[in-house]
Amino acid sequence: MRNQIKWLWENMDAPYRRRHIIALCLSVFTCMLLLVNPALSQRLIDDVIVAQNPDPLLAILAVMLAVKLGREGLRYLMVIFLEKDSQNVIFNLRRRLFEKLQYNDMRFFDDHRTGDLMTRMSADLDWCRHFLSYIDYRIIDAACTFLFTTVYLFFVNWKLTLLLIVITPILLLITKFFSKHVRPRFVFMREKLSEMNTAAQENIAGNRVVKAFAREEYEKQRFEEKSRAFMDSHLRINKLWLTFFPMIELLVNAIQLVTVFVGGLFIINGELTPGQLAIFTGLSWAVSNPMRELGNLINDLQRFSTSAAKVMELHYGKPEIVDAPDAVEHGRMEGKIEFRNVSFKIDTKEILTDVSFTVQPGQTVAVMGPTGGGKTTLIHLLSRFYDATEGEVLVDGCDVKQWKLQQLRGGIGTATQDVFLFSDTVEGNIAFGNQALTLDEVKDFARRADAAEFVEHLPEGYDTIIGERGVGLSGGQRQRIALARALAVKPSILIMDDTTSAVDSETELYIQNQLRNLPFPCTKFIIAQRISSMRDADLILVVQNGRIAEQGTHKELLEKRGYYWQTYCLQYGIPMEEAV
Repeated sequence: MRNQIKWLWENMDAPYRRRHIIALCLSVFTCMLLLVNPALSQRLIDDVIVAQNPDPLLAILAVMLAVKLGREGLRYLMVIFLEKDSQNVIFNLRRRLFEKLQYNDMRFFDDHRTGDLMTRMSADLDWCRHFLSYIDYRIIDAACTFLFTTVYLFFVNWKLTLLLIVITPILLLITKFFSKHVRPRFVFMREKLSEMNTAAQENIAGNRVVKAFAREEYEKQRFEEKSRAFMDSHLRINKLWLTFFPMIELLVNAIQLVTVFVGGLFIINGELTPGQLAIFTGLSWAVSNPMRELGNLINDLQRFSTSAAKVMELHYGKPEIVDAPDAVEHGRMEGKIEFRNVSFKIDTKEILTDVSFTVQPGQTVAVMGPTGGGKTTLIHLLSRFYDATEGEVLVDGCDVKQWKLQQLRGGIGTATQDVFLFSDTVEGNIAFGNQALTLDEVKDFARRADAAEFVEHLPEGYDTIIGERGVGLSGGQRQRIALARALAVKPSILIMDDTTSAVDSETELYIQNQLRNLPFPCTKFIIAQRISSMRDADLILVVQNGRIAEQGTHKELLEKRGYYWQTYCLQYGIPMEEAV
């Protein structure tokens, strides 16, 4: 837990640190003020009521009122400071964590569930805020209240004070036992919360699939199981707390009984005045309340510790793919691509093996092959979403590892079959990678992607807000907007991963003609299954089982009578024995 608190403190900017220290000092000072009114109560009883002397009455009451108002005012100021500081710290932390998410590599997102990341960015961060705004000052409050009160009471009557605090060691033993057993339960509960959020996120994101397969009842039951597991983990913690709480209450009540019973005996024996007994009865809560709060504070501390550990894991995580120290500055890409004996594997699974080919600037290369053969992995290595295990991937004769990531990816436009569109206007989605585009340029790229006609028929044209992931548009319309977005960055290398799979043949032919006449030089990298999408490519690669099984032009591959030839015959309905 010390590491979590240190980390939180280190992430607090200097102005907030100073104000936070002032707030905690106010907490200590207001704890000291707690002793003033009980001391005045003693004078009120002994010097006014018992002595039957009304002269100091108004003065004592006025001072008691002033102390009470002053203390409450300082407490109000303290809470304002703590709340402002905690909100500012968490705002900065959330901003930094989000920035880290932006620069984490693909492997990170492969290994972490979206629901878990959302939990870290929301509920876990909120517990860090709760520590700064409540837990830390309550700990100081409890400790100072107990310490100051005990010292003060010791000077009033040390015998009675010793009887009151003799219970403390027993309480500490119970607390240690509780703390030891509650932490693993909070870790377990945190995991169940993450699983529940993941189930909810997946269901919301895949709501169309759920409805398409009429799986609402199944999903409802699945979420109920996750929710019940989270509830059960909560109940197990509460059960432990309910076992612990009665012991605390028993000890607290014991303090009050000792105060009344023993204090009364001391008055009878002349060792205590009625006013001094009033001090003990008035401050017995200041000895017992910290003990009563101890369980809650330990509860909160354990939850903070568990949540902060998850946030720290995200905060200190470093992406594997970063700019090399000696990365080279480049101008605009020319678009030459070369794979030299490239192999890639994830853990022990071989994805690509000894892949080699070269594409000259301005050429079009097409990739086809069976599902899972490694086609998409090629473009991931080209954009350096992953690094090759062996061999080199070169762009313009320079290994992609020596390119600055911003420059490398900034020169590559990508449109994939699995289209993600943002909840923004059509114009905003097309200009996502190039915010400097004018509306006329946006319209031109929409026209080249054959999206202009249907966009203009939308309710507000290019200002139409499209839903998350392009809800409200057909698959072909989403693909065309994604292609326009890829073209809008005026890339030197254009990657199209099954980009026209959801459009008709006429639209596909129109898009192909537009791609041949782009107003900027561009090397095209097409992944497709349709022969019509790749027959005019300068180089066609057939990837099977992570290897390049065939490569050449359309005519050359037909002559080889391999996978490409078989696909050609199947798609055009030509008996293989008659195929040319």
